[in-house]
Amino acid sequence: MPSATKNVAVFGSTGSIGRNALEVIAASQGRLSVVALSAHCRLSELLEQAQLLKPRWVIATDAERALRFDWEDLPAETELLFGPDALAEVATAVEVDVVLAAIVGSAGLRSTWAALDAKKTVALANKETLVMAGGLVKHLAATQGASLLPVDSEHSAIFQVLGNRDSSEVRRVVLTASGGPFRNLSADELKQVTVHEALAHPTWNMGPKITIDSATMMNKALEIIESRWLFNLTTEQIGVVIHPQSIVHSFVEFVDGSVIAQMGPPDMKLPIQYALEYPHRQPGIAARLDWTRRWQLEFEPADEARFPALTLGFECARAGGTSGAVLNAANEAAVAAFLAGDLHFTEIVPACRSVLESHDFKAEPTLEELETVDLWARAEVTRWVCA
Repeated sequence: MPSATKNVAVFGSTGSIGRNALEVIAASQGRLSVVALSAHCRLSELLEQAQLLKPRWVIATDAERALRFDWEDLPAETELLFGPDALAEVATAVEVDVVLAAIVGSAGLRSTWAALDAKKTVALANKETLVMAGGLVKHLAATQGASLLPVDSEHSAIFQVLGNRDSSEVRRVVLTASGGPFRNLSADELKQVTVHEALAHPTWNMGPKITIDSATMMNKALEIIESRWLFNLTTEQIGVVIHPQSIVHSFVEFVDGSVIAQMGPPDMKLPIQYALEYPHRQPGIAARLDWTRRWQLEFEPADEARFPALTLGFECARAGGTSGAVLNAANEAAVAAFLAGDLHFTEIVPACRSVLESHDFKAEPTLEELETVDLWARAEVTRWVCA
């Protein structure tokens, strides 16, 4: 059993994953300790977290906003850092054992890269890191001897089932998806979807961007790409099924026909704790299944005609190169446009496909080239919206 306390840097501490992580750490009976917190714009909440936890560092990545904020009540023992470069600085600090990468979107790539380069353990809740730069990131982790542990509930489920088995024993992994709030709507009904309706997820409590991704199934598209890199799989070894109850988080079908699933309530505390405490299992505060009640679990095929984002996910997982970075950036920009009222719900995925098909594909890009194509894809979505 573990004896030494693990010092955790929680990047994205004011988001849904970050807040859940702080609850897990608080309940760990001293096995886990917060050494750093970061946020982009929720500075009042970040200050409250710092006052409660008194970490070694607090990072406000929006430097301009942070300079206007009143930090007078920040604990004396906490050092305040500004800007995204501070994330990489803290990620490499000797005091940090584990980096919880919970920053949403491509903004989380550089700090994750720095942590892996410094041989740290990264609990990865930022799927965009592997979607953008999966091959480069996995190579870096292997070269440096760093650990990359999944926090997404689907990938945590697969990780828990696979253990140390070789991918050659796997016929396929099957990612489960709730289907979001619109899985039964007609094409005409989908055209009328409002922002308020899209933000009302039936089973999970998540941030707005991820909730919209769930409604379009783009989150599953990104998870297909992440699975390809995380578990060294081919696209033929990855499947998706609709499971509205969100109890089975994913399952693995082995070559001998055996299927093993990981189950639990739709509560992110369990996969967060599993990553932070790995390789040990400890008592925790995650919700439990109540086996005294009657359960009915449903599964149905995922319809790519209804959810064309899935097709994009498989295409990008197969192609590799710059395609994942373009898809991710285009989706982030398209979701932002939908939330702002500038794009219809049913235009999010077509915008992504248009940008993806028009980009200058590179099979083996550098990290800098991936960041360049990320910026290009965002600008292309803006042009697409304004056209």
